[in-house]
Amino acid sequence: MTQLSTLVNNINDTQVIEENVYKLAEYVLNDYNQRWGNHEYNVTVNKGRKYYKVITDNSVHCFVDINNGNVYKPASYNKPAAIVRYNLLTNAQQCFNNVDCNGSYLYIR
Repeated sequence: MTQLSTLVNNINDTQVIEENVYKLAEYVLNDYNQRWGNHEYNVTVNKGRKYYKVITDNSVHCFVDINNGNVYKPASYNKPAAIVRYNLLTNAQQCFNNVDCNGSYLYIR
């Protein structure tokens, strides 16, 4: 019975992380529209083997770990930075409250 409940919790966590990644993308787009009006701005989410990649126009906005919801600043187009910035499973609202379209909320202060 404990294996089943662990499996169910993992599935629920995976769904919550995926939903929050798409919410994060919406927050990025909404922030852009508030700042710059209704200019063309594409925000997409690509799912890879390890990470969701939130892409704005032609650059990576952030990476989100598929398994645990950790949010990373990009180190390059294909690689996240080493330090976790937020977690979309435990403190998603804190991340959403700080989102800006430029990604400055991902820098360590």
